Amino acid sequence: MQKLSLRLTACAELVRKGSRLADIGCDHGFVPVYLCENGLIKSAVASDINEGPLSSCRFLVKSCGLENKIKCVLSNGLENINEDEIDDILIAGMGGELIADILSACPYIKKKHLVLNPMTHPELARKWLFENGFEIINDVIVNDSGHSYSVFDAEYTGAAKSYSLVDLFLGGIKEYSDKNYFDRLLKYLNNKQKGGEDYSSLISEIEERLKNDNC
Repeated sequence: MQKLSLRLTACAELVRKGSRLADIGCDHGFVPVYLCENGLIKSAVASDINEGPLSSCRFLVKSCGLENKIKCVLSNGLENINEDEIDDILIAGMGGELIADILSACPYIKKKHLVLNPMTHPELARKWLFENGFEIINDVIVNDSGHSYSVFDAEYTGAAKSYSLVDLFLGGIKEYSDKNYFDRLLKYLNNKQKGGEDYSSLISEIEERLKNDNC
């Protein structure tokens, strides 16, 4: 049975049970294999823009006997994936800007449940969601082997939403125990502040939430 890292486990847990998954940038295909082996999804399309990772995914799918459940597709984002064969979309392991570009290029994206794991600049992925009528449902920080990752899911509501810097950088995060993540975020924001940008209210908000989490 396929095992997942803590980061990928957090992603898998946000995929809806019984859905049909598209794993964009699937790498080795660990998540769709895990979900299919455990009977958590009906089927999956695993895609990657590069043939090398996709070949590794095909090998894993075949070795697990899941060719009838998981289709491997060479695709730039969702370009070669039919909207009628998927319900949930997972995009993990890319930067927030690239994730936003992939979402923007998909004509049917508003019909799907999204699970996102930006490795850098999650605020850019959240910004895209807010500007395009999506609501963030779960927003978690996951510590995996000394690194901290942002994972969240979202659905389209069509409701216009104004947003602040706090919304972009903290989203719906409720748990502030991962000091490593927030220490790095504060360092990043303080460096940006030195460059002339005003992040003072956001920095104060983060410090206050960390303080309250310690109480």
